[in-house]
Amino acid sequence: MQFSIVFKTIGLLLMVFSLTQLPPIVVDTIYQQQEASSFLAAFALTFISGLLFYLPFRKSTKDFRIREGVLVVVSFWFVLSLFATTPFLLSESLSMGFSDAFFESMSGLTTTGATVLSGLDDLPMAILYYRQQLQWLGGMGIIVLAVAILPMLGVGGMELYHAESSGISKDRLTPKLTQTAKALWKIYLSFTVVCAVAYYLAGMSIFDAIGHSYSTVAIGGFSTHDLSIGYFDSVTVESVAIVFMFLAGINFSLHFFVWRKKNILEFFKDSEFKAYLLVLSFLSVLIVGYLWNSGYYQTPEGALRYGIFQGVSMATTTGFASVDFSLWPFMLPVLLIFASFVGACAGSTGGGIKVVRVLLMFKLAMKEIKKFIHPNAQINIKLNQRSVAESTLVSVWGFFSLYVIAFIFIMIALMFTGMDQVTSFSATAASINNLGPGLGDVAQNYGAISESAKWILSFSMLLGRLEILTLMALLHKSFWRF
Repeated sequence: MQFSIVFKTIGLLLMVFSLTQLPPIVVDTIYQQQEASSFLAAFALTFISGLLFYLPFRKSTKDFRIREGVLVVVSFWFVLSLFATTPFLLSESLSMGFSDAFFESMSGLTTTGATVLSGLDDLPMAILYYRQQLQWLGGMGIIVLAVAILPMLGVGGMELYHAESSGISKDRLTPKLTQTAKALWKIYLSFTVVCAVAYYLAGMSIFDAIGHSYSTVAIGGFSTHDLSIGYFDSVTVESVAIVFMFLAGINFSLHFFVWRKKNILEFFKDSEFKAYLLVLSFLSVLIVGYLWNSGYYQTPEGALRYGIFQGVSMATTTGFASVDFSLWPFMLPVLLIFASFVGACAGSTGGGIKVVRVLLMFKLAMKEIKKFIHPNAQINIKLNQRSVAESTLVSVWGFFSLYVIAFIFIMIALMFTGMDQVTSFSATAASINNLGPGLGDVAQNYGAISESAKWILSFSMLLGRLEILTLMALLHKSFWRF
C-alpha cells in the first residue's frame, strides 16, 4: 500500500473542501446573524489540516492503483464528514453534541436527508445554507468534482472515479477523464441553476429557491423548513420539485448523450430509463388510487397532488415531504419505504439498489423460469439490445447478497440499541438507501434516538452512498495484504 499518495491526495481534497466553508460566511454577512466566526474557524482548521496532510508527501509521484483509490475514497468520505461537523459544533445557536453533528454532516454529504435538528425555521441562514450545500456537494460526488478540477491527480483519477461513482457502467463520456468529470458537473450545475430559477418563479424566496435547488438536484431531501416542501403549500412548487427529482434520478450519462445528440427521444432507447418511468408511473397510480378509494382525501385532486409527489420523492430517494405520509393508511407508508429499495437510475444522484440492477435481477429470474421449462434452451439477457456479460450478472447478484446481509446486520444492531421493529426497519432502509424519512420514532426526525443508533446509521449511510462494495472491500483482510 502506497500511503504517501493516499495522504497527499486526502490533503489536497481537504484543502479544496475548506473553500466550501466560505460561502456561508457571505450568507451570514447578508443576514447579519453572527455565525461567520464559526465558519471562518472551520475553514482555517480544515485548510491547515489538509496542508499538514499534504506537505510531508507533496513530492510523492507514485501512481494510484485500485487499492489506493478505494482507500482514498472511503477515507475521504469519513474525513470529510468529520471536518464538516466543525461549523455545527462551533455554532452557539445549535449546541450540538459530536454524535449529532457527525450524523447531520454524514446525512448531508451522502444526500440521505435524515436530520437530528428541529426548529429549522428559526435557525441562522448560514447554517441552513451550509446544510443544503453539503447535499449539493455530495450529490454528484466530491471525488468526481476533484477529478474535474485537480488534473494533478494524474493517472490516479481513473481509480478514484471508478471507486466513487455509482452504477454498473462507469465508461468515460469523453476521451479524457477530466473532461468526463467536467461534463457531468456542467450538467449538474445547469440543472441546479434552472431548478433554482423555477422555484423562484413558483413563489419561493431567493434563499429558499437556491437552498431547495441544491437538495432537489442532489436528491437529498434537506429543507430550510420543518415542514419540508409542505411549508409552501403550493401546487406549482411541488410540480417543480417533481420534475427535477425525476430528472436528477436519471443517469447523468444519458443526459449527456441526449444533450449531445439534441434528441429527447434518446431517453426512450435506454432500457433502464423505460423501467424507471414504468416503476414511477405504476407506483403513482397505485398510491393515488388507494388514497382516493380509501377516502383519505375528499377530492381526486388532493389524492393526485399528494400521491404523485410522495411517490416520486420516495422512489427517487429524495425524501421531501408535502404531507406527513406516515399518517396515511398503513399499507402506503410501507409501500413508499419499499419503493426506495429500487431507487433511481445508476449514475444518477439517487440512492437505493438502482433500477438497472433490479431490472437485471428480474430478467435473470425470468431466464431461470424459462430454463426450468426448456432446460436446453440458450437464453441471453439483453440490455439496450446488447447481451449482458455473465460477469456483470454475477456482480449484480454479489451486490444484492451483500446488500441483504448488511441490511439484516444493521437492523438487528439497531434493535440492540432499544429500537422497535418498525423504527429499526424503516431507519435501516432510510439510511442504506439514502432516503431520509422513516416510520415510527424516526418519522419526524432522528433527534430522539440513542447516540449508538446514530453512529450505526451514519455507517449505514456511507455504506449506501458508496454502494456497499467499495466500503466492504476495505473491510476485507485481503485488501490489506502487502
